Amino acid sequence: MSKRHFVTVAVLVVVSAGAWGLSTLRAQETAAAPEDIAAGLRIYRQKADCQSCHGWAADGKKMDSQMPDGANLRTTKLDRAKLVIAIKCGVPGKMMPAFDKFAYTDGRCYNLKQADLQRMNATLPDPPATLQNREIEQLADFLFAKVVGKGPMDRAKCIEFWGSDVSACGEFPK
Repeated sequence: MSKRHFVTVAVLVVVSAGAWGLSTLRAQETAAAPEDIAAGLRIYRQKADCQSCHGWAADGKKMDSQMPDGANLRTTKLDRAKLVIAIKCGVPGKMMPAFDKFAYTDGRCYNLKQADLQRMNATLPDPPATLQNREIEQLADFLFAKVVGKGPMDRAKCIEFWGSDVSACGEFPK
């Protein structure tokens, strides 16, 4: 391969990688589809049962006294990518379960396997259910559309969350 041909190929690789990176960034910035946000809400409330630890308002006020204290997701500083990793991989030693069925089987999470967690004495609770990648993305869509950085819960957000003015919304002024 001539030096000139090598340089041309190298430039094409760099330009292609940059274009791919920009398209990926743009995809992350686009608003989630309403049906994905709605699916994420259902996953939060039902399948993953996030509200047991994080509270129905995702403010860290858990609904089940037997469950561990969850983080206030309204004030989290995690970006989308880090939140997705936390959902998939859990947080070893912090009682956040891993929702990826294969989280610690092949090193995909923090480059650790189950044996590494045992050696570190870092436990993870079992999740109420495992989630597929698409469901994790929908859960993140919901959290970033309705929770993360949206401020404290108020009456209007409560009614939107529950779909009607339920008794839980009574704690917020009209």
